[in-house]
Amino acid sequence: MAATATSTTSSQGMQAYAAPSLFQPHRARDAIRDAHQKKIRPLLCYYAGLSSLPITRFLAPMNYDAVWIDWEHSSCNVETMTSMVHEAIFMSQGATIPFVRVPGHDHAAIGYALDAGASIVVPQVDTVEQAKHVVSAAKFGSKQRGTRSAPPFRLIPGITDQAFDATRDIHQNLNDQAAIMIQIESLEGINNLDAILTEVPDIDIVWLGALDARVSMNLSGNMAGQEKEWLEAKEKFFSIIDKHDKPYGGFAFVEPPFGGPGAIKEAAKRMSFITCSADVLHLAAVAGDLQKAKEAIGQV
Repeated sequence: MAATATSTTSSQGMQAYAAPSLFQPHRARDAIRDAHQKKIRPLLCYYAGLSSLPITRFLAPMNYDAVWIDWEHSSCNVETMTSMVHEAIFMSQGATIPFVRVPGHDHAAIGYALDAGASIVVPQVDTVEQAKHVVSAAKFGSKQRGTRSAPPFRLIPGITDQAFDATRDIHQNLNDQAAIMIQIESLEGINNLDAILTEVPDIDIVWLGALDARVSMNLSGNMAGQEKEWLEAKEKFFSIIDKHDKPYGGFAFVEPPFGGPGAIKEAAKRMSFITCSADVLHLAAVAGDLQKAKEAIGQV
């Protein structure tokens, strides 16, 4: 059930896509679909590269549309990940949708993130078989080819298990709430993307992992480049995305040296989900403060 894009929706932001209980995932699938159809602006996300509850709590009231919790590349256990998800949802009063990048394709890890109330980002999806496994692990019920285990105590009967669509049960609703983002991070994944999106339509949004893709192609380790094989790979990726009319997400930072307002404006033409800021980048800038202080003091 897609949300109607009205001025009320725009003013409420992602609170317009909140579930009946904040213990449930947002209706992130609807939000991404509406952004893709230009009913609302792209979701603006900050990247949480550090497993820090205080930082998550501090940023939550800023009301980013989404937070990317990087469980793949951080020292983070299940309890910390779950607490970060809850901090993002509750301290933003439902204004921020948590997306957890899970550490691989593990069935249990996907379930932990979804049980916490997040949508998921799944890295390094290279084949149709992997994509089918991911969606199966994320869905309830055989009609969805789902193998996700129904958690008996995550939601309290009559209190936090209200269904957004009262004509269907809670598990059918949850299937349509949390979003699945896959990351294509290799030339193999790009070459298989057409088949993946054809055979696994429940994927909601695709992210091109440029750094990993370039490394897998034995190119220099950065997120850009003008090599012929890289330009051809990107062109193929975007032609497939357009063919399937599939939402696309990526980085577009607001400040130099990684971006600027022009980059955001250009990204919004294509992207439905834009990661525009990152905790690690802002903390890294502290090194510049130290250098400026030393220069101001001068030699002793």
